[in-house]
Amino acid sequence: MKKIKKIGILTSGGDSPGMNAAIRAVARTAIHQNLEVCGIYRGYQGLINGDFTSLHSRSVSNIIQRGGTILKSTRSTEFMSVEGRKKAYDNLMKNNINALVVIGGDGTFRGANIFRIEYDFPIIGLPGTIDNDLYGTDFTIGYDTAINTV
Repeated sequence: MKKIKKIGILTSGGDSPGMNAAIRAVARTAIHQNLEVCGIYRGYQGLINGDFTSLHSRSVSNIIQRGGTILKSTRSTEFMSVEGRKKAYDNLMKNNINALVVIGGDGTFRGANIFRIEYDFPIIGLPGTIDNDLYGTDFTIGYDTAINTV
């Protein structure tokens, strides 16, 4: 397996409370481990379009209390196609991104798993959905806030 030097972080699907805290935690931990961190705007669609930005400790400071996700989130029908995933992979290679951290729900995880299988690409999934409907988790990112707000 190739040594990971640069990771990409994306949020996909519906946003949920706590996504910014997750982005911050992942980015700062990766930076502490001497990894480069790239934020991917608008989820899988941003991956296809090459909509990337460098994340640094300062760029993720003061985001915990903000709602939504600083990386924005969307659903991508194009990523469901082989051609769309190929564009996404090519953009990752062009930007020297060796691994992905995806934050989202069941659709995000399905897309990540297909991509992982097709390209043998390292992906970590963080469960972020107010639905709390992901197998193997007690509580997803955003669920507690959503249920206590109702």
